[in-house]
Amino acid sequence: MERSEQQREVIRTPIGELLLVADDDGLTEIHFRVEDRQSCLSGKGQARLPVLHRAIEQLTEYFEGKRKTFDVPLSLRGTTFQLECWLALQRIPFGATATYGEIARTIGRPAAVRAVGAANGANPIPIIVPCHRVIGSNGSLTGFGGGIDVKRWLLDFESGSRRL
Repeated sequence: MERSEQQREVIRTPIGELLLVADDDGLTEIHFRVEDRQSCLSGKGQARLPVLHRAIEQLTEYFEGKRKTFDVPLSLRGTTFQLECWLALQRIPFGATATYGEIARTIGRPAAVRAVGAANGANPIPIIVPCHRVIGSNGSLTGFGGGIDVKRWLLDFESGSRRL
């Protein structure tokens, strides 16, 4: 299956700049730590894809405390197992957390805890597919693509203990 042309846009958020990538099918990626800002931007004068506009709008509302769920079309690509995990992540409510073991049980594979961790780490659309809401079985904050400090910030923000 061939992908349509992608557009990229950098947005500023309380956790730093995020690079959003979308194609005609939906949002495909969100990246932390934007290194080369100029090469990441969509072509000047090019009309922004509606899905990219919608993602920016919804992320802005999220960080303003006005949105707890997202309905941006996503264009997730991964293995069947990864897609099952990412769907389970989207069911973790705002302000709540789940463990890797709970996600494994949710998808009907209770012994696949490490594989769930690997799928979580491969999530291409953090925040909207809320991998930051997954914690260790002992309550510890485990790996996160944006860093543990950003994960802590997001969890504190969603629990109401962090104000903008």
